Amino acid sequence: MIRLAWRYLWSSPLTTALNLLLLTLGLAAVTFVLRASAQVEAGLRRDLAGIDLVVGAKGSPMQIMLAGVFHLDAPTGNIPLATLELLKQQPLVAQAVPLSLGDSFRGFRIAGTTPDYLDLYQAKIAQGALWRGAMQAVLGAEVARASGLKVGDRFAGSHGLAEGGGAHGDHQFQVVGILADSGSVLDRLVLTDLSSVWEVHEAHHAGEAHEPDDDAHREITLALVRYRSPLAAVMLPRWVNAQEGLQSAAPALETARLMRLVGAGTEVLRGFGIVLLVAAGLSVWVAMLHAVRARQGDLAMLRMLGAPARRVAALIALEALLLAALAAVLGLAGGHALVALLERLLAERQSLRLGSLGWSEAEWLVPLLAGGLALLAAAWPAWRAYRLDVTTLLQAPR
Repeated sequence: MIRLAWRYLWSSPLTTALNLLLLTLGLAAVTFVLRASAQVEAGLRRDLAGIDLVVGAKGSPMQIMLAGVFHLDAPTGNIPLATLELLKQQPLVAQAVPLSLGDSFRGFRIAGTTPDYLDLYQAKIAQGALWRGAMQAVLGAEVARASGLKVGDRFAGSHGLAEGGGAHGDHQFQVVGILADSGSVLDRLVLTDLSSVWEVHEAHHAGEAHEPDDDAHREITLALVRYRSPLAAVMLPRWVNAQEGLQSAAPALETARLMRLVGAGTEVLRGFGIVLLVAAGLSVWVAMLHAVRARQGDLAMLRMLGAPARRVAALIALEALLLAALAAVLGLAGGHALVALLERLLAERQSLRLGSLGWSEAEWLVPLLAGGLALLAAAWPAWRAYRLDVTTLLQAPR
């Protein structure tokens, strides 16, 4: 039965190839949407790393979240270093981690922070060790691969968060460690001590009136906060926003807003895939009807040789299922290839890394969708084959 159905399927190669192409494109689009959505959500959850609140200068909460958590945007400004101590003194705050941004290295951001920032992501050192003083840096795995720097090498950062800013040639960092590849935002960061950022910043702004070592004039860019209790989610953002010059951003809320914005594009692509699948289903239906009409003599001969009517009908359904199975394999492969291409493009642009994902549970729907569509398209042609009048067909003039 399978061999005969396969031969029947390819007896009209152009029609079969067209139906296969339509089914494959539709299933590939559905696979891409399902897999890309799942991987984006996994990547966002991984980069959030349990951060409950981001505190920065007055401005857009979305911009603060993108700058402080995902490092995809410029920050809204700086806040006094005293803000960090003020947050740590709050009974609702379990942890407050500072971030100082402003410079970059070959497009990768240089972030001044404390070892607590690495603990948020459970980062591990692959080579060397953590910084122990000023002007020492630890490279993310992606930064090390792209730059070719090794432990002991020196480099100079450039002013600004975009590639091409003025270089700080007089203040070079020494690489003391390289992080293991974690798939998180740490992979594309250069991490150093807060004092390193202050030293470079003060040298860049030499000639200003304040004393370089005066902590009252020290600034950080952002503070990443973890709550001590659920009550903090209600009270702490309101308290932060009431402070002069401070703005809070809840990553969970802002990420949900971001996903709603991205969701419009995925809905369009999903709709495109569904339209292709409907067109493919109609095309298969027409092809199966034509095949039953063209093969009436063959089907009548099968009945004369002892094949029951249900087996003749099953032959038509099996032909459609073989087409669907081949399209499901090609569609899954095409969807995975598109996601891999998207991940590569994002990596080249130093953007959001997609979360690692094996076989998504939602992807099991793709073969089921293909099989269901094939059976639906073959139902009427199979019924026509089941109802063939063998005696009339054999008596018809040739």
